[in-house]
Amino acid sequence: MCVKSIIALLQFCTVLPLGKPQAFLLFAKRTWLYPLAGYVTGGFAALVSFWITDPAIAAAVAIAALLLITGCNHFDGLLDLGDGLMAHGGKEKRICALTDRQIGTGAFALAVSIVLITWAGLQAAYPIIWVLILSEVCAKFSMALLTVSGKPFRQGIHAYLHEQSHPGFVLYAAILCLPLVLLPLSPLKLAAAAVSMVVVPLILRSVATRAFGGVNGDVVGASNEITRALVIIAVVLI
Repeated sequence: MCVKSIIALLQFCTVLPLGKPQAFLLFAKRTWLYPLAGYVTGGFAALVSFWITDPAIAAAVAIAALLLITGCNHFDGLLDLGDGLMAHGGKEKRICALTDRQIGTGAFALAVSIVLITWAGLQAAYPIIWVLILSEVCAKFSMALLTVSGKPFRQGIHAYLHEQSHPGFVLYAAILCLPLVLLPLSPLKLAAAAVSMVVVPLILRSVATRAFGGVNGDVVGASNEITRALVIIAVVLI
């Protein structure tokens, strides 16, 4: 059952060809598995970029690899969040901008900002492979945290996952992050990443609650992109 849940997780978070689709409920009942997807996506990006010696090109290829393996699923949430936050008017207008299919200037501005921050951070990261794995696992932890703690403002995938979760999932997800201490990075850098993966989704939850009245799948997906970027920056600057 756990293996099937992991497959369901990877089918939700990646575009990997993993055979027959597993029942979504298998993942919904175990969203604490999110960090495992980070080891896979981060490892894939690290493998693709490892052979490139130019830091700028390696960083760009790594970002492209992450977008490719995730099918831009979480990146789409970042775009929607940008539009929702930049919308003028009341809460209903912001929700409409968050959930529609249009891509506006808010989406473009937020997406470009996060991609540039990620690209700049990865250029300065050394070695890039370990920072990619670290940032991806931390990003997926942020999704697990928001899934548990983010009150839904409407029905949808996030509401369904939230209903299936319980507070203990945060602890389980944190345990899955423990192998990160084996990475050849200083304890101070690892501590900065750990703080970032908790603080960023909590701030995002507060912002989303104020702007939209709660959290939806777009906010959770955006948390992945924003947390990854800020973990990379925190590791580089410490």
